[in-house]
Amino acid sequence: MFPSPVINISIPENTLINSRFPIPSATDPDTGFNGVQHYELLNGQSVFGLDIVETPEGEKWPQLIVQQNLDREQKDTYVMKIKVEDGGTPQKSSTAILQVTVSDVNDNRPVFKEGQVEVHIPENAPVGTSVIQLHATDADIGSNAEIRYIFGAQVAPATKRLFALNNTTGLITVQRSLDREETAIHKVTVLASDGSSTPARATVTINVTDVNDNPPNIDLRYIISPINGTVYLSEKDPVNTKIALITVSDKDTDVNGKVICFIEREVPFHLKAVYDNQYLLETSSLLDYEGTKEFSFKIVASDSGKPSLNQTALVRVKLEDENDNPPVFNQPVIELSVSENNRRGLYLTTISATDEDSGKNADIVYQLGPNASFFDLDRKTGVLTASRVFDREEQERFIFTVTARDNGTPPLQSQAAVIVTVLDENDNSPKFTHNHFQFFVSENLPKYSTVGVITVTDADAGENKAVTLSILNDNDNFVLDPYSGVIKSNVSFDREQQSSYTFDVKATDGGQPPRSSTAKVTINVMDVNDNSPVVISPPSNTSFKLVPLSAIPGSVVAEVFAVDVDTGMNAELKYTIVSGNNKGLFRIDPVTGNITLEEKPAPTDVGLHRLVVNISDLGYPKSLHTLVLVFLYVNDTAGNASYIYDLIRRTMEAPLDRNIGDSSQPYQNEDYLTIMIAIIAGAMVVIVVIFVTVLVRCRHASRFKAAQRSKQGAEWMSPNQENKQNKKKKKKK
Repeated sequence: MFPSPVINISIPENTLINSRFPIPSATDPDTGFNGVQHYELLNGQSVFGLDIVETPEGEKWPQLIVQQNLDREQKDTYVMKIKVEDGGTPQKSSTAILQVTVSDVNDNRPVFKEGQVEVHIPENAPVGTSVIQLHATDADIGSNAEIRYIFGAQVAPATKRLFALNNTTGLITVQRSLDREETAIHKVTVLASDGSSTPARATVTINVTDVNDNPPNIDLRYIISPINGTVYLSEKDPVNTKIALITVSDKDTDVNGKVICFIEREVPFHLKAVYDNQYLLETSSLLDYEGTKEFSFKIVASDSGKPSLNQTALVRVKLEDENDNPPVFNQPVIELSVSENNRRGLYLTTISATDEDSGKNADIVYQLGPNASFFDLDRKTGVLTASRVFDREEQERFIFTVTARDNGTPPLQSQAAVIVTVLDENDNSPKFTHNHFQFFVSENLPKYSTVGVITVTDADAGENKAVTLSILNDNDNFVLDPYSGVIKSNVSFDREQQSSYTFDVKATDGGQPPRSSTAKVTINVMDVNDNSPVVISPPSNTSFKLVPLSAIPGSVVAEVFAVDVDTGMNAELKYTIVSGNNKGLFRIDPVTGNITLEEKPAPTDVGLHRLVVNISDLGYPKSLHTLVLVFLYVNDTAGNASYIYDLIRRTMEAPLDRNIGDSSQPYQNEDYLTIMIAIIAGAMVVIVVIFVTVLVRCRHASRFKAAQRSKQGAEWMSPNQENKQNKKKKKKK
């Protein structure tokens, strides 16, 4: 019987073939041949064999023989049975389980799972971040399988400073800040050793990935050399004037390193791309010193990272002035006013112009243009003064120009119009257009009619010119409009009663104090042909003149004389014989009215001759006339005057167009005389009746018709009817 049902034997895996390992012997209380006689290895798997060594004492010791190379990593345990038999009869045996444990020998080096490893880690990974967990295995066990990780000797010290390697776990971590821009790739050799002389080797390639942690860089190289950091440009420099070459760069990569460049704000400059990441800074429009004298702007370089990083460069540009702006007046038209009668040297205004240029380009001098002899202008200050005394009535307005010139090269200038208005003072009295106004009106002008207009002027202006008119010494015969100067009648005119009216008018202006003047006004009443001629000679229609037969042709035999109270052509008279001179024995002078003998009288011409003489004026539009009878008795003597008067009385009834001067007329016959007297008496009665009827009807007619009828009746007016005509005119009035 074996000492234990399970026998454990440990054999190193590097045991050589045929190596022996004792197995605990079985014991048998019997002795001799009945004792232990034989051992047998069951299920030795040809790896192990069994040998019995007999001692001199006769003891049998079993030994396990290694028949093949052992490899614990392939099989670390063998389970077999060992059988022991005695020699007795019946034969007895016993078995035990033989368990062989192959003990480990450090015969395997560590093995990395991957010999080449590539990892990526962002450059902004914080300290302590795991980079990679390396894992090596060792087929051995126990202490032979304990692996230690170390960096290989070829790992750069800088890399060792950046990364830490856990000797036990093989974990590589970040122990300092990374910078891809400094080193983008780190190759790390890691050794895994179990204590043997041939450690395992693994190569780790650490790619530090880019993080947008670098702003772009701007390299500004001036083409126009700056002075104290400022570029000076002339405002006349053309568009696209080159100022600087700008190169931008970014240490980052990919989108983080893609840079765009632009100007921060709106300025008359632009960036023109010439190469990758190179730009020309140029002027983009014409520069104007007067608009902006100095520019300060930033050029921005921005990458495309998230978030984007920027870099700026400050550019300062100052413009140098050119004389490109003429002086400009504050007002293109300068209007001012000054009272007349001023003192010489009176301050009027200060003329001012500005120039957007600077320095001497903005120094301005002033100069008066033509037509400014009444003014003085200070060339430097622009103070305008009066050099003379103004008289508004002579010149109310002065218009001239003022020139403003700068001192640039070449000089520029501009002009402004100056309008000086002279204000009025009441230094002029009203002035009538005539010292003596004469107006002519018709005598039949109705009452309240306009008879004339007074015109008056005042050289002043405004209220000083406002004139009021008044009548000074008139007995209310006329009314004067104080503003328009219209004179209206307050009476009815009759030239035959009053041919003119004279009075004074006064004109007063509205100044303070007021000024005034006077003028004389005469209203002349013009004649209207409203009076018929009045016969003076012959004194009556019953008188006669003796024409002796001895009278010679051309001698004056009678005179007709009349007057007309009208004037002018209305009073010019014309005399004509309209009846009673059919033989042409007589002739009347049309101007003087003298009746002369045209030829020597013959015996047949003896007797009474009745001449009907028409006396007419030359009035317009219609003349008035009067008829007068002139009796001429042709005979040597007029011995019987009563007889002649009797003949005259009888002829009064004869129509005026009948010639009573024929010798055949029986004026000497008494019977004929009686008949004629009867006829004349009857005619006179008829005439009286008609006259009375007409007189009654005229009293009810208008004045105009009465006047017309009275004029028509004047055709038959006798020289003795003058008093009646005057009475009719009084009725018309």
